[in-house]
Amino acid sequence: MRSNNDTYQSFKVQQWITVVGALLMVVKFVAYYLTNSVAILTDALESIVNVTAGVVSLYSLYIASKPRDTNHPYGHGKAEFLSAGVEGTLIIIAGLMILVEAIRKLLHPVPLHQINTGILLIAISGAVNYIAGLVAENTGKKYKSIAITATGKHLKSDAYSTLGLIIGLLVLTFSKITWIDSVVALIFGVIIIVTGFNITRKSVAGIMDEADESLLKEMVTVINAHRRENWVDLHNFRIIQYGNTLHVDCHLTLPWYLNVDEAHHEVEALGNIIAAEFGDSLELFTHTDGCQPYSCRLCTVSGCEHRQQKFERQLTWTMSNIFENKKHTLETV
Repeated sequence: MRSNNDTYQSFKVQQWITVVGALLMVVKFVAYYLTNSVAILTDALESIVNVTAGVVSLYSLYIASKPRDTNHPYGHGKAEFLSAGVEGTLIIIAGLMILVEAIRKLLHPVPLHQINTGILLIAISGAVNYIAGLVAENTGKKYKSIAITATGKHLKSDAYSTLGLIIGLLVLTFSKITWIDSVVALIFGVIIIVTGFNITRKSVAGIMDEADESLLKEMVTVINAHRRENWVDLHNFRIIQYGNTLHVDCHLTLPWYLNVDEAHHEVEALGNIIAAEFGDSLELFTHTDGCQPYSCRLCTVSGCEHRQQKFERQLTWTMSNIFENKKHTLETV
């Protein structure tokens, strides 16, 4: 999870990406001006999206870094989801504009010029885009920033599209078939729209607190691996992500005879295990339950003077049972 320094580093990376995006946008429009290629126009239009999304992402990182207040008790982290949503929407709009322009020039072809120069300029911009996207994606993963990660994925996707675009232009150069230019633009217009949809989909999932199954599976595995003897049962387990902070709610069943300090120690141990694996930007809200006589059959506490039934087997927590809002018994698992 991300500290204030992590937020600053993410912000600096996004600043550089925005500046680079602005320079590449100029290069691509120069290439379009020289060639009159609608395929190259697809790259140029998407660069406008890159720059606009970069500015939005910068602002979202600034908002997300603010500490929580009375109006935002869970912090401002969800601003990053909104940023990714705006970026995805802009990408979809750019894709639609590309489709319209490609169809127009397919129906009404225009002569192309200086294709070789255009290919060179687009190739350089594509290479720079890929490097910037790789840096952004790695930074986003390192600091758990959905805004930076979305930008990185978008830039890498843009670079792949550029590679395909170059291949299409090379075919056009050797074949002299001008309508290939519009067909290439149509193909990559569709690819761009799909990319925008995927980014928007992930943004909406974050805003709606959709469960991250891969994260949940990993967390359940970690808890099982570091399970303590006094953890009789764990249920009603939920995870909500606000930006880069994880909020974990759960019910932990402990031996009923533990005093408050002992129970607190067990809860603290659970939090430390989760934080050690998933980062220290964590809020853990744990409701402790005292064990019941039926819990004995699942309880591994050795030498318990209050045991009323023999231990039969330990319950392994899984994706299916850990989220149930009830205490587990041997008959229900």
